Amino acid sequence: MLELRHLKTLHALREADSLVEAAERLHLTQSALSHQFKELEERLGMQLFVRKTKPVRFTSAGLRLLQLADATLPLLRSAERDIARLAGGTAGRLHMAIECHSCFQWLMPTIDQFRDAWPEVELDLASGFAFAPLPALARGDLDLVVTSDPLELAGITYVPLFTYEAMLAVANQHRLAGKPYIVPEDLISETLITYPVERDRLDIFTRFLEPADIEPAQVRTSELTVMMMQLVASGRGVCGMPHWALHEYSSRGYVKAKRLGEKGLFATLYAAVRTDMLDAPYMRDFLLTAKDTSFSTLDGVSAVR
Repeated sequence: MLELRHLKTLHALREADSLVEAAERLHLTQSALSHQFKELEERLGMQLFVRKTKPVRFTSAGLRLLQLADATLPLLRSAERDIARLAGGTAGRLHMAIECHSCFQWLMPTIDQFRDAWPEVELDLASGFAFAPLPALARGDLDLVVTSDPLELAGITYVPLFTYEAMLAVANQHRLAGKPYIVPEDLISETLITYPVERDRLDIFTRFLEPADIEPAQVRTSELTVMMMQLVASGRGVCGMPHWALHEYSSRGYVKAKRLGEKGLFATLYAAVRTDMLDAPYMRDFLLTAKDTSFSTLDGVSAVR
């Protein structure tokens, strides 16, 4: 009666919090996913969740199956890893770098899980802030780079991890705090606080300010997210940041998070991998673990459409 795909779809629905997002994560149409749930509910003779609720509200039967999914799916992943080891490819190297200052928040739990599952893989993590990691990846010095700025390089494949919204952090009493969204002209008189990277790697410049030919009054940099939030909260500037990194501070009332533009400013985070390594069992598992960790720990991320 029950199949693994049923547990996976229920798990995805809980993590995504909507049928649309769950279908995207499972690479299904919303109609196909709805049909799968309807078929299962007819088999069981019970409803699993309440339609058109947000967040999704599960019935007692749905919650019981989620308990089963939580117990079963990690065992399935562990068994798949063991089989991959038996088939070979257990040892190797995974040297990576990140171009995203706020990525440590979810990447470190991913690395911890991976290290436990693949102890024979040589693992190393470097910050890509002081050098150009993508050319290093193409040369073979690195095996994976987390980036939101893909460059077309021979032999490099970009695996999308998730889509996120870039937002503007302002002080609670700031003149922009009450606006429904920010327009480029709002930043003419502002000090813009950014991470210390080139402007052509910052979406707030390349996709928001520069197309409108707008320059902020001043630009200030900081390497630490917490220091940037302290500067914003004290009224010494505004800061562009991914929603999932900003949520920790805005949800506690330290700062306000404002949308950039009426429709928002969205970007995608990628794992850049050398194409010849994509089929390595440990690389496939790392990418799956990274996606699972990001969706379960980060607020406001969605599957790449």
